[in-house]
Amino acid sequence: MRLLVTGGAGFIGSAVVRHIIGRTQDTVINLDKLTYAGNLESLLSIEGSSRYIFEHADICNRAALDRIFSQHKPDAVMHLAAESHVDRSIDGPAAFIETNIVGTYTLLEAARQYWNSLDTEKKSTFRFHHISTDEVYGDLEGIDDLFTEDTSYEPSSPYSASKASSDHLVRAWQRTYGFPTLVTNCSNNYGPFHFPEKLIPLMILNALEGKALPIYGDGMQVRDWLFVEDHARALYKVVTEGEVGETYNIGGHNEKANIEVVKAICSLLEELAPEKAEGVKQYIDLVTYVKDRPGHDVRYAIDASKIERELGWKPEETFESGIRKTVEWYLNNKTWWSRVLSGSYSMERLGSGE
Repeated sequence: MRLLVTGGAGFIGSAVVRHIIGRTQDTVINLDKLTYAGNLESLLSIEGSSRYIFEHADICNRAALDRIFSQHKPDAVMHLAAESHVDRSIDGPAAFIETNIVGTYTLLEAARQYWNSLDTEKKSTFRFHHISTDEVYGDLEGIDDLFTEDTSYEPSSPYSASKASSDHLVRAWQRTYGFPTLVTNCSNNYGPFHFPEKLIPLMILNALEGKALPIYGDGMQVRDWLFVEDHARALYKVVTEGEVGETYNIGGHNEKANIEVVKAICSLLEELAPEKAEGVKQYIDLVTYVKDRPGHDVRYAIDASKIERELGWKPEETFESGIRKTVEWYLNNKTWWSRVLSGSYSMERLGSGE
């Protein structure tokens, strides 16, 4: 297959690209705008592959999309390109509306025009896989409730509202035009190459530098944590075996309160990085509670039984094994994250004209 992956230089997207190049014989066309969170250094391990092609483009640029579809003739699209940080969406929602809604619309129309040009056989096998989030569902009240594929949408932030909008567009294109789409909604991802503004890498790197570990509110917000490489396997399973028009929820079966996650990181760092920054006795002492963010959802939890039942996927990593792998990766890959923190990866990219 020839797979067009949008946002393939981002955290989840790069995991998908590495999985496809490393574990299959498929070709990947990676389309990425290279915003602050897009980092080609996350793809160094596969960039020399003859089955990997990079296209520096914006999903809002219709002319660029038309050229890419015409030139590379993909058999499927995996759409991961998105603005994804809730705090940034609160401070500046415009970029989220532009990329997540307008960009998804533009990509859908370019893909539909291309799909309509295909012969009968190619048209019947083409797929458009839209990757979304469990945050579109809002939050859960009961301690035993789970998000299912039929849960009503109640987004709480500009980010989740923009992703909900894009989900609705994708399903409308399937219903109205017969365009062959699939949608997945995933829980919180973590793992290697995660941009340091997100909770887990932020806590790891702040702890190593002896900085405060800021936790919103009382830290009891619950998330279902999914190791990013498990997610990449699931996404490939859906685009190759999923049924057109269906939605699949992807979860890690690992519900943890934020404070539990931070305590687990601190405990691992005590074991794996016992030499601390000056003045730090225990990593846990760095925990600092800060004012909660507006509209903060209390609990997310995914019912991932459908994808296991119908496609045979389930996560391989427990939270304990995944978080250990993650902490070890950050300890062993200082060059990657130090360049991200300094911004040098971005400055070099811009300097080279990319």
